[in-house]
Amino acid sequence: MSTAELLSIDPHELKFVFELKKQISSSLQLSNNTDNHVAFKVKTTNPKKYCVRPNTGIILPRSTCDVMVTMQAQKEAPPDLVCKDKFLLQSVKTHDGATTKDISAEMFNKELGHVVEESKLRVVYVAPPQPPSPVAEGSEEGSSPRGSVSENGNVNGGDSTTVARAFTERHEAPEKSAEVKALISRLTEEKNNAIQQNNKLHQELKQLKVSNLNRRRILLMDTVLPIMRVMLALFEELLLTSRGVLMFPSAKTH
Repeated sequence: MSTAELLSIDPHELKFVFELKKQISSSLQLSNNTDNHVAFKVKTTNPKKYCVRPNTGIILPRSTCDVMVTMQAQKEAPPDLVCKDKFLLQSVKTHDGATTKDISAEMFNKELGHVVEESKLRVVYVAPPQPPSPVAEGSEEGSSPRGSVSENGNVNGGDSTTVARAFTERHEAPEKSAEVKALISRLTEEKNNAIQQNNKLHQELKQLKVSNLNRRRILLMDTVLPIMRVMLALFEELLLTSRGVLMFPSAKTH
């Protein structure tokens, strides 16, 4: 904890458990050490990278205020996990009953004669806990020493790029897994589309066969019916002729 005349800051540095492509948050607690209302303002050297809530406020006498700092998702890890970003906390006494609506930029302007207390905070990246290794613990003779990361983010021993490479390898696996899942999903969709298309073609072929069969039947009937009509007419004519012969037999010649 850092103790100042107006506000105490706990902790005095912003620690982020660094992970690629993930928003990470770190919190601060500001404590008012006075019997006065204190206005504060938080600034950063990289405002596009961090979101501070609240970045301004009024702390009542002998009270506290929690400030949440969120770092936007990062696409790559900095070398050796070293971060040069800084934060500045400005605080100033204000009148009793002051609210956040009373805060203005002029309150923190030293040139106007205001007594502004300033505290600088650095940013520290901390490596996330690594999953347990399947290799037996303990170093073997002849093996190269492994680098370690201290709490302040410095790399101790070994290759200085080990941590950054570990982050890259750690996050490449999920990306490859996501690519495989996407490929499987696409192939499954193409398979289903092919099955649907095959069923559709099969149905169309079946309908085409039925249509061709009906067309043949119609063609056959158009050909056979006239012939049958002619044969039926001839049969009726022969039948009538035979009946006439039976009813009127010819007279014998004497």
